[in-house]
Amino acid sequence: MKQYLNQLIEGESLSREQTHELMLGITREQYNDCQIAALLMALQARGVTVDELLGFRDGLLETGRHIDIGDANTLDIVGTGGDGKNTFNISTCSAFVIAGAGYKVTKHGNGASTSVSGASTVLQAHGVKFSEDADVLRRSLDESGVCYFHAPLFAYGMKFVGPVRRALGVPTCFNLLGPLVNPCQPRNSLHGTATQAQLRLYVRAHQKIGDNYGVVTSYDGYDEISLTSGFKLVTPNFEKVFTPKDLGLNYIEPKDIYGGATAEDARRIFDAVLEGTATEAQKSVILANAACGISVIDRNLSVEESIALCRESLDSGRALAAFKRFIAINS
Repeated sequence: MKQYLNQLIEGESLSREQTHELMLGITREQYNDCQIAALLMALQARGVTVDELLGFRDGLLETGRHIDIGDANTLDIVGTGGDGKNTFNISTCSAFVIAGAGYKVTKHGNGASTSVSGASTVLQAHGVKFSEDADVLRRSLDESGVCYFHAPLFAYGMKFVGPVRRALGVPTCFNLLGPLVNPCQPRNSLHGTATQAQLRLYVRAHQKIGDNYGVVTSYDGYDEISLTSGFKLVTPNFEKVFTPKDLGLNYIEPKDIYGGATAEDARRIFDAVLEGTATEAQKSVILANAACGISVIDRNLSVEESIALCRESLDSGRALAAFKRFIAINS
């Protein structure tokens, strides 16, 4: 650790192999909290590199639990979190709209970081019991179109940095790792980032991983498509700036997608979207995010074309049916 800290003090970056070894050392409890805190702050002050991020990812995947879903062509849809916007559960709701349109989603998530309700929060509110049983997860995927990986059950290494991260109280590179350590390593992903810098970091990371990706950020700091501004979507095939009007949707206000003061407020909005009683703004933001997800997993469809599929998934009740089946299997 002293060698690595000296490298960082001298302005050097760490290699992917070095941060991989650091992650393994952290899980073996070879370093004390002061050393881990110094490492995280040195990386945060300078800004983590792609190789440093991927080395930590390698270590978390190596020490975590992998789930084999066979040959299923699936999508993960999740944001990095930490944007401080307190929206309702947009990516989680979008997952069921995507499933209702006939695609498979293997979603990775956790409790809330800066909002009142994370993915795990809203699912627990519906009686979901999180499982690491591969048979249950595969059945959920086959029958509802969605399976959900509650991060603490799979990325064991995260618990060894948890106390330090909580004590520091500021973002670290581990805030960026969650979407990259999905335990089934799906072929496709739509990852939301809160800044342009994070978007570029994620694109370069995905290029080295070699999967099929979409990385998105809204220009006013949301880690998802908010429709409160234009947004950029980068995939292996294109990099494009969209406005809501490009998708046949209207600009909305931040208050329109606010998650509320409590987890129960966020749950009610989530239910209203799937049940068809939400506001047009709440529905529209789900359509936009789900459509981007479909355009990633199905390269034959543009984002604009995917909007119609998502609207049909919601209006027909297929998204709600997928969610009800998911609840029945996972409760």
